[in-house]
Amino acid sequence: KFKAQPRKNPQDITLPEKYYAAAIADGEVDLDILAEQIAYECTVTESDCYAVLLSLERNIISSLNQGRIVKLGRLGNFQVSVSSEGRDTPEEVNASLITKARILFRPGKRLRGLLDDLSFRKAS
Repeated sequence: KFKAQPRKNPQDITLPEKYYAAAIADGEVDLDILAEQIAYECTVTESDCYAVLLSLERNIISSLNQGRIVKLGRLGNFQVSVSSEGRDTPEEVNASLITKARILFRPGKRLRGLLDDLSFRKAS
C-alpha cells in the first residue's frame, strides 16, 4: 500500500509542494511472532527459536561494535557506516569530525528479488 505525501523542494522551499508516493506499513512482525512462526515450521520449540533470535541480535551488535561486517549468508550483510565533515588533507581528519553513524543492511539476492515482484495499490 502507498499514500500520496506532500513534500517541499529542499532546493527551493518557495516552490509549491509536490505529491509523491510513500509506502505505508500494514502491520508489523516482532521477535515473538517470528519465533512462533519458525517453531511452527520446524521441530524446534518457540522458546528455543526466541532464544536463538535474541542471541543473534546480541552477536550482531557485538560484531558491529568491533567494526566487523556481519554476513548472514543469503539474508544479507550488516555494516556500520559514518558521515563526517570534510577537510583538505587526510591529516586533518579525526574522530571529532564524525557527524553521524548508521547501520547499513545490504539484502541478499532473494530479498532484493522481492522488490521485483511487488505490486502496489493506493490506500483508501
